[in-house]
Amino acid sequence: MANRDRNGSVPLDSVSKAIIEQLQEDGRRPYATIGKAVGLSEAAVRQRVQKLLDQGVMQIVAVTDPLTVGFTRQAMIGITVEGDIEPVADALVAMDEVDYVVVTAGSFDLMAELICEDDEHLLELINKRIRALPGVRRTESFVYLKLRKQTYTWGTR
Repeated sequence: MANRDRNGSVPLDSVSKAIIEQLQEDGRRPYATIGKAVGLSEAAVRQRVQKLLDQGVMQIVAVTDPLTVGFTRQAMIGITVEGDIEPVADALVAMDEVDYVVVTAGSFDLMAELICEDDEHLLELINKRIRALPGVRRTESFVYLKLRKQTYTWGTR
């Protein structure tokens, strides 16, 4: 496990941050190209990228448009929980249709993003699986009508 500071983050030097930013711009950018941009050899970049992956600092994945791959319904679900929220959060994380789970402060205890094939699939997921979880007191659905912005290029601090 990586050495983490008291906030849970892994301290990164400026070169690692620059590598991350290069990959946020283009996850397929060759290590040799990244090396030229950050002043390292291709092998050194490869080693640093592997360390960042192993530490859980980043992932390199293909991000798809759900509509083009057969998932026509997306929604964010606000969930109010009675008692301990951790078991509910763990159950949500285990569901294939759930791609995002956060513990929140405010009107909801948890927020979960769902990716479904259609409205019937969404209804089954909410009504039969999420609302049936022990501790779930209330849900509120925010169905996506149109995705206007989705980005992963926020850089590093």
